[in-house]
Amino acid sequence: MKYRTIGQNPSTRREVSVLGLGAMLFGTHTDEETSFAVLDRFVEAGGTFIDTANNYAFWFNGTQGGESEALLGRWRRSRGIGDEVVIATKVGGRPNAAGLSFADTGKQENIEGLSAKSIREAAARSRELLGVDRLDVMYAHIEDPNTPLEETVRAFAELVEEGGVGLVGVSNHWAWKVERARTIAATAGLPGYEVLQYQHSYLRPRTDLPARRSPDGSQGLLDGDLLSYLRENPELTLVAYSPLLSGSYTRADKALEHDYEHPGTPIRLAALREVAKEADATPNQVVLSWLIGGEIPVLPITGASSVAQLNESLAAVDLVLTQEQRARLDGAF
Repeated sequence: MKYRTIGQNPSTRREVSVLGLGAMLFGTHTDEETSFAVLDRFVEAGGTFIDTANNYAFWFNGTQGGESEALLGRWRRSRGIGDEVVIATKVGGRPNAAGLSFADTGKQENIEGLSAKSIREAAARSRELLGVDRLDVMYAHIEDPNTPLEETVRAFAELVEEGGVGLVGVSNHWAWKVERARTIAATAGLPGYEVLQYQHSYLRPRTDLPARRSPDGSQGLLDGDLLSYLRENPELTLVAYSPLLSGSYTRADKALEHDYEHPGTPIRLAALREVAKEADATPNQVVLSWLIGGEIPVLPITGASSVAQLNESLAAVDLVLTQEQRARLDGAF
């Protein structure tokens, strides 16, 4: 395994594996026995970065979420896992009641949001479920247009200063809002967002579709504006969720989302498959290696519903693309 440091403050920064494990469906779609086996294999391979959220996976059984955090807590206790494993969770998108659909949670009044009260209550609940005294990383999951940014920033900062949260992150927000929140924090001398999580992969999504915006108005997919922002702020860490597009690179039964239906997609897919054949690797492994070793280093979060799936992703950590292969992948459009 390879590692990198996230965060700048010596008291809160952490060293994490360059490949993260997504636990979104653990405890719901992926049963406990399988989830434990995947987690055990990840740690055995040197993995130390696990991603979850306080609303995972509310849609599966019609709950408010929390199944993923609860399973991770049981796994930690049963295996004697301490702070050598970094667990990141999120606040902001938990339904206010059970039985709500995705469409329902697209309305701000139906989710917890990012008020100081919601953040504090969510942090306490997540710590209890995970069985930890401090959340290693806590993201603002989605935007909350009804709460002043200053209130959100100060709520996160208070938790960091109290020791209840280590690093603060942000997910699915527009770049201008991330910068405004960081400016508020810097001006007040408070800890601010240091880890950014967005959907990002090798294929480039269209930028002209309203569907790219989630119902709450937040920006889920990484675009050129955010990449430019990250290039100018190398102290920030980029974490990519859904880097393998839910299996669409390799599975015939997994069609690409509408965002990727444009003339550039077949060209990039052809380059990807060509490089994968040369490297004696799978397209998934090439995608992960391309992300990890890029100009802007990315920490991809990959899901796995079996140990075999995880093993494929783990092998990508040791796959080193040549400069020529990387240039060919970058230049395909």
